[in-house]
Amino acid sequence: MVALHAWRSAHSIRDFRAKHPDRPVVLALTGTDIYAFQYSHPAETLASMETADWLVCLHDRVAKDIPAAFGAKLTAIPQSAPPLPQPRAPSKRHFDVCVVGHLRSEKDSLRAAYAVRDLPAESRLRVIHLGKAHDEEWARMAQAEMARNPRYIWRGEVPGWRVRREYARTHAMVMSSVMEGGANVVSEAIVAGVPVLASDISGNIGMLGEDYPGYYKCEDTAALRVLLVHAETEPDFLAELTRRCKELAPRYTPEVESAGWRDVIAQVTGSA
Repeated sequence: MVALHAWRSAHSIRDFRAKHPDRPVVLALTGTDIYAFQYSHPAETLASMETADWLVCLHDRVAKDIPAAFGAKLTAIPQSAPPLPQPRAPSKRHFDVCVVGHLRSEKDSLRAAYAVRDLPAESRLRVIHLGKAHDEEWARMAQAEMARNPRYIWRGEVPGWRVRREYARTHAMVMSSVMEGGANVVSEAIVAGVPVLASDISGNIGMLGEDYPGYYKCEDTAALRVLLVHAETEPDFLAELTRRCKELAPRYTPEVESAGWRDVIAQVTGSA
């Protein structure tokens, strides 16, 4: 069995099948495959989906986001995450929200920073951003934002243990992406018990649920600002987000992920 990504893989799949006609091909569908290349490079991407024996994605809504003809060979396998080694202890001095991810356009990386600009002095909101800048321009933008916005702190690229420490200290996480195939940082936050404030894109809804109360309109700074202030000032709202994420946590365990892959292998090898 071989796993490939959709864009530019149509020829690779055909070549592989010509050399190994008896070996099944599993195609992993990423966010850019589903929400960008399916439209910018439809011939190549759809040909890859057609040729593959099985398709794997990271959230349940992908079945609605690709042609219905492929639904019979599609399996959603959410990415797992380990629990925190110690109980969470959010800051008492500040109301911190974290953003975890590299700075690039698909992530709408500075949206949370924009949303906390010029808040009233009594607000304790801060945005702690962990992630590498995609290029020098993004680094300059983040540094400029810190210079004019004392509520925004960009830490740059950090090791995994530092991210987990942030999950233990933060009050919430903002997932601001405009395109996601099923972000692992969302599953990490869910398993860590961190409430998530998320843009209303398919990749987030597929992980958090259709009726999750923590969405804001994608790329809408004012809407995110309202949600952040609500989270800071309404304990019942934050508690509800926390409860909902804890209810989702059993979906994102290594056992569930491993079982999903066992099912796929059984399907493509005919041992189901």
